[in-house]
Amino acid sequence: MEKMNTENHIQYIYGIADNSLILGQRLSQLCGHGPTLETDIACTNIALDLLGQTRNYYQYAAQCMGESATEDTIAFLRTERQYRNVLLVEQPNTHFGYVMARQFLFDVYHLLVVTQLQESTDSMLAAIAQKSVKEVQYHQRFSAAWIKRLGDGTAQSHQKIQEAINDLWKFTDELFYQNEHDIAAIHAGVGVDVSTLKESYMTTVTEVLTEATLTIPAETWFRKGGKEGIHSEHMGYLLAEMQYMQRTYPDMKW
Repeated sequence: MEKMNTENHIQYIYGIADNSLILGQRLSQLCGHGPTLETDIACTNIALDLLGQTRNYYQYAAQCMGESATEDTIAFLRTERQYRNVLLVEQPNTHFGYVMARQFLFDVYHLLVVTQLQESTDSMLAAIAQKSVKEVQYHQRFSAAWIKRLGDGTAQSHQKIQEAINDLWKFTDELFYQNEHDIAAIHAGVGVDVSTLKESYMTTVTEVLTEATLTIPAETWFRKGGKEGIHSEHMGYLLAEMQYMQRTYPDMKW
């Protein structure tokens, strides 16, 4: 196996952690706005799970960086181009169908990643994955149940969730794209080769969508760029909201 340099190591951690941070931020925007109290609390708890996972990854990244780096500086003081999350997780909360479609399409991928990451030669990443896997299993069960409920529900709920799947599908192929940091992590035995996960991903997604009486889009044009730091128009607004306090009052402490 090849030795992994510190920069590749840190960027690989970002590539995993940033997905959880940005999706957690999106879900946290819904706190108090869920269709029912139970669903509202469930979405908030999923956001907390994702932010907890993010903290573990960022604390480890800060240790690798040394000097004055902290989980807070990593989360709040990077610019848009320095985030490595996929485009899917930054898409807006257009309506509840979009929220559940986005969650499900990411959850299936996320579970596959953390399951394999438990085998990483990096003991810290393996431990974080082992701690996270049960949470992600619940996330997938929750979102899959809602996909089925909406897809096989009323004519309106079916139309809304199919619309969301159609619109978000173009972001799914990026999940399996690998940048230079991912490739370095794979060669070092640290990272997960996500290109090998696509078949399992499609199997699970197809099973759930079929049960939900939904159709997989015949999409041939996919968008990517998030893993390279090139984001959609929504990312800047999300970061402006998330980073406002820390940038307005530098070094503030709770």
